Amino acid sequence: MPQPVIFDLYNTLIDGADEERDRALREMAALLGVTPADLLRVYRESWPERLVGWGVAETVRIMAGRLGIDATAQQVATAAELRRSLPRRLFELVSDETLAVLDGLRADGHPLGVLSNATAESAEAWPSGPLASRFDVVIFSSVVGLAKPDPAVYRLAAAGLGAVPEECVFVGDGADGELPGAAGVGMTVFRTVEFRDTLSGWSGPVIDMLADLPGVLRELSSVQ
Repeated sequence: MPQPVIFDLYNTLIDGADEERDRALREMAALLGVTPADLLRVYRESWPERLVGWGVAETVRIMAGRLGIDATAQQVATAAELRRSLPRRLFELVSDETLAVLDGLRADGHPLGVLSNATAESAEAWPSGPLASRFDVVIFSSVVGLAKPDPAVYRLAAAGLGAVPEECVFVGDGADGELPGAAGVGMTVFRTVEFRDTLSGWSGPVIDMLADLPGVLRELSSVQ
């Protein structure tokens, strides 16, 4: 049986778009009447909390509160929409080449999953994007309350594909310690550098483009 393949999302299947994220944060800062630097600081400090909880509007209220702002209902609603609009745009920008790779893997019989450290707005936007129909299981940290590199979340993803971790391939850019985390539960791990190549200290296999993955998987299957 073809191996299940579990993908990271941002900077693996789609661009993480850090510049667009920062622009949205600047717009939120202006809306709330705080400096972009202060909002960015709270945004970064709250990452572990946002990652495994907090709804979109809740995120705005809490971040504003930590900066001493009692945000109005209108401010919260407008800022929340700014946050929701970013993943919606990014999901629509997924390349035809990436979709073709996923469709080819499915045609070859590979069960496919997404395992993403992502906040609530990404989980909300996912069902309406073109990637959603390509996957058998999708796990967002903000929905399940677990984040990579927690071993439990890899096992959850594998189980969703009817497999154990040792039977699965994991593909990701390496953020949040996801690659050693996947290797630690027995997955075969490939780092992708198509969108970002900033990780140091990874000595495992690397694929330059997602389009290279089907060939790599065929080679892997031939030696097993």
